[in-house]
Amino acid sequence: MRFSAAGEIRLLPSGSRVRAAGIVTGRQRPSTASGTVFVTLEDETGYVNVIVWPHLIESQRRELLGARLMGVEGVLEREGEVMHLVARRLTDHSALLGRLATPSRDFH
Repeated sequence: MRFSAAGEIRLLPSGSRVRAAGIVTGRQRPSTASGTVFVTLEDETGYVNVIVWPHLIESQRRELLGARLMGVEGVLEREGEVMHLVARRLTDHSALLGRLATPSRDFH
């Protein structure tokens, strides 16, 4: 399992295929986003904003809603300083955390 740290991802160009992992610190599903969910992952080097489109939500609902430690494979999109990882696959690595408490701020 090789994941890039948030600090490394910040240096990559748009269109890069990326594997990131981090503690889920927030999930948002704004009513204005047509069913899209936005996830924030955090590691020791920073954070990564993840976009999860509705088709992936349907097929990976358990990973999206249940993971405390999430892995994401996707494509990096950036415009200036703003960057997002558009998810293509989610994995739940929460078992690696053991009993460590990691609450996220989830907004629906």
